[in-house]
Amino acid sequence: MPTTTKYFRGNALQTGLYAAVIVFLTYTMIFGFRKSYTVCTFDGLRYFGLNYKTILVLSQMIGYLMAKFYGIKFISELKRLGRYKIILLLVGIAWAAWFFFAIVPAPYNAVFLFINGFPLGMLWGVVFSYIEGRRSTDFIGAALAVSFIFSSGFVKSVGGWLLLQFHLSEFWVPFATGLVFALPLLVFIYFTEKIPPPDEADIALRMNRTPMSAADRKNFVNNFLPGLIACIIIYGFATIFRDIRDNFSADMWKEMGYLNQPAIFSKTETPITLIVLILIGSMVLIKNSYKALMLAHFFIALGFILAGISTYFFTQKQLDPVWWMTAVGLGLYMVYIPFNSVFFERLIAAFRFTGNVGFLIYLADSFGYLGSVGVLLSKEIFKVKLNWVEFFSNSVIWLSVAGTLITVFSGWYFSNKHRSVQ
Repeated sequence: MPTTTKYFRGNALQTGLYAAVIVFLTYTMIFGFRKSYTVCTFDGLRYFGLNYKTILVLSQMIGYLMAKFYGIKFISELKRLGRYKIILLLVGIAWAAWFFFAIVPAPYNAVFLFINGFPLGMLWGVVFSYIEGRRSTDFIGAALAVSFIFSSGFVKSVGGWLLLQFHLSEFWVPFATGLVFALPLLVFIYFTEKIPPPDEADIALRMNRTPMSAADRKNFVNNFLPGLIACIIIYGFATIFRDIRDNFSADMWKEMGYLNQPAIFSKTETPITLIVLILIGSMVLIKNSYKALMLAHFFIALGFILAGISTYFFTQKQLDPVWWMTAVGLGLYMVYIPFNSVFFERLIAAFRFTGNVGFLIYLADSFGYLGSVGVLLSKEIFKVKLNWVEFFSNSVIWLSVAGTLITVFSGWYFSNKHRSVQ
């Protein structure tokens, strides 16, 4: 696949729509190499005193975690040439890991979840680098970000279909799922390379996006430290509970009586995808980046409140499980998605900093995954005797209260900071 010099040609609206569709589809295909194994329950397998599936999830999450910390440097310094080679290499390593996962006996094959997770953890920043710093980045970024809501359900549905239709071993499901997504991924990477760089009007409004040195990164953190700490805590909360819902949704559905229904994953995730896309994508209409940043805070607080209220009614048996999984998922993604699409994009533009979004996303992501790994380890090490539905629902209620309060502080901090530099 040679590097293209012939970009897509169209006006700003056409280019934005083209980029949104292509990155959505590209990342959906990438997700096909990531999470299909979570549809499997691996019933009855325990090693070292731990549930085997928990070992797998932890191994992959530690891979993500290492990738996020490494990505603070790697993604922030990423050059804009030859990125398709990086995508192909990283996905290729992740897919090969699933092959060895299938042929190496348990529990020794768990190491290949780490090998799978590390390269995949780098790919968000690579793909996002194609679309940041544009007048239409809010919409394109929202389309990219909601791809992992949609793809999470879609990939699980594909994995569940392969498992039931072809009677595959649970250990071969991830590799087989990758086979389904491999050719479409090559096609969409080709079209991703045709996304043109930001034009002069984009740069004037959203600042030039350039690789960041260690000194650049340190300067940015020093300028916004209290606000960044608040953002990292908020994002950490969202990451922890999004990951629990994502990784153990098959287990939760089973506990709630929805067994062998692979379509249930798409049934809940598709409406969430559409609603979040409309909410976050509509921010493209707001030219003033400071106002957009404050609106992002509002959406995040609203997401925490929705997750908390819906979970309360579910625990009181006043909300159906399907409606609850949809509502709590929507709330969590209303918190999670802005940080992966518009929040840091608008923060850079509002305060007129030169740099790139990848640095900030990976800074937040690294601590978010650290929290996810910590919670999962704590539950297993301290032998917390809760099923996933009970553990998740009880925790989300407390999360929503704390998250709302910290979001209010973050909004207050950035509002005061913006006034001080005017």
